[in-house]
Amino acid sequence: MDTSFYLGEFQKVANRLDQKLLKEKSIEVSVGIYLDSVFIKLYKKSWSNNHQEALTAESRIFFSVWINDSILEKQRIMYNIHALKLRKLKGYTIQSRKFADEFRNDFKDYESNWPNVTTNHGPLTLMEGWVKLNLGNFQEDVLELSTNFLEVESLIDETLDKFK
Repeated sequence: MDTSFYLGEFQKVANRLDQKLLKEKSIEVSVGIYLDSVFIKLYKKSWSNNHQEALTAESRIFFSVWINDSILEKQRIMYNIHALKLRKLKGYTIQSRKFADEFRNDFKDYESNWPNVTTNHGPLTLMEGWVKLNLGNFQEDVLELSTNFLEVESLIDETLDKFK
């Protein structure tokens, strides 16, 4: 995999996102490498215990689009929303399974906007899906997924509110 190429492509997507909307919604964007995958992640600092290290905090929620060698072999781009160790999220009393069920119930109204999405995962993966890899349309596909997330990110806040 040409890591620098995909880092550049994800960064171009990050630069194309509506900066005003990101600011209004308090959404942060990060492009980087984790293990063998290149990613773009969207998250809120308030969705973690450590606002300074929200991207790597033990307890956190984030949306990610990523690619790695095995995914490239399948000609796919993967995406998901992760909710890690929410029982430790300060200010909330969360049972991870109940949180996931509540989120997924609300997410049903939006599922048709997400290609190849599944929600039948453990509580750490709220939803996951993929789009077919088309290098000529890579930025557009990742931008569309990221924009879709900006349309459903409020579901996370609404679900968190149920556990305050």
